[in-house]
Amino acid sequence: MKFSYDNLGDENIKSCFLYCALFPEDDEIEKEREYEDIRKAMNKGHDVLGTLINANLLKVDVVREMALWIASSLGKQKENFVVQARVGLLKIPKLKDWGAVRRMSLMENQIEEIECDSKCSELITLFLQLNKLKNLSGEFIRHMQKLVVLDLYELASLKYLDVSLTGIGHLPVGLQKLKNLYYLNLNGTQKLHSVGKISKLLSLKILRLIGSNVDGDASLIKELQLLEHLQVLDIMISTESGLEQLLGDQRLMNSINSLNINGFQQKPVLGSMKNLRQLWVVDSHFLEINQTSPLLSNLSKVRILKCSGMKDLTWLLFSPNLVYLNVTFSEVEEIINEEKAANLTGITPFEKLEELIFSTVPTLKSIYWKPLPSPLLRRLIIAACPNLKKLPFNATSVPHIMQPPGQETDLEWEDEDTKNRFSPFTHIR
Repeated sequence: MKFSYDNLGDENIKSCFLYCALFPEDDEIEKEREYEDIRKAMNKGHDVLGTLINANLLKVDVVREMALWIASSLGKQKENFVVQARVGLLKIPKLKDWGAVRRMSLMENQIEEIECDSKCSELITLFLQLNKLKNLSGEFIRHMQKLVVLDLYELASLKYLDVSLTGIGHLPVGLQKLKNLYYLNLNGTQKLHSVGKISKLLSLKILRLIGSNVDGDASLIKELQLLEHLQVLDIMISTESGLEQLLGDQRLMNSINSLNINGFQQKPVLGSMKNLRQLWVVDSHFLEINQTSPLLSNLSKVRILKCSGMKDLTWLLFSPNLVYLNVTFSEVEEIINEEKAANLTGITPFEKLEELIFSTVPTLKSIYWKPLPSPLLRRLIIAACPNLKKLPFNATSVPHIMQPPGQETDLEWEDEDTKNRFSPFTHIR
């Protein structure tokens, strides 16, 4: 049998033979699935399987044992190829060296939850289908930078799936079959460009896409509109048409938790996003955000990065719960414009601010025209803002600041006490 394997010649055919050993004994292996397979690849796969069948290497149980023996380097590295399929497991097996595992099959068991912080840095293939999984933690697969195949087919019970900060380029096989899935975290999946027919996840309530390469264009928004139970959405929008379609659906607007506006040339209009908590504006070139009423009351974190044309951020007056503000590599001239703010009496900004960061904003001249009470401010960073000459604080407006000392600056201060209090924590180059 080993002689027959060696005579296969083609390494792809050999690899396919070993791959078949991941399935349980006497199992029927589907040649194709209904997913978005490329026809050419499917035809090639059929040719490979035909070669194995003609060599009588797919129809005898003892051949499977030989395949596992070969895959474990002739029995010398048993944790290289871990197959515990259909053996009644209630939880993932204990292994001495997770770092040695390259392929693993735990299919057709009774596993309900996977939480493990072991680093499976060499894992290429993981089969979990036909288990009773309800929770698949991101900690288990976060370090699987080489993972190519994650099969979740027929995991009807799975409710929680976290693959954030992983290198996945396509959604796991079988994802659309997860009818009970309510939480899907794809944050930080930089190689992921599409979520396909995500509207098939009928129970989905929480979807996180920030930091992925999935663009919230009109086609994706149309898919999201079909998710009737969606309550929390983290999304990047880079087209006016996508934002326009989003604004047309108030239910979807109310679900937005984090919004990344990327590459906009025209002034975006933010409607009533009552649950928006985080807003990132990146690589955009427009004058201002059109927000004229207090409909961003829950907004707590704002970052402006690589933006030009935006002269001020006076619209932040409509965000009374802001705790974090970061403006970096941008051309903002002032944060709150006095003339615009004059029409908004009774609003004092930044009362809940905890972190304030301005870095490489050479045009910045003013934050606010008078001292502000910011009792919660604990972190202040100002770097490469040569035209900012005065801070909107005095000796009593900020009780404490926890920030490593910086260099001496040439800022103008309200008084000597204010200078002694803030200058050690302010770095301007």
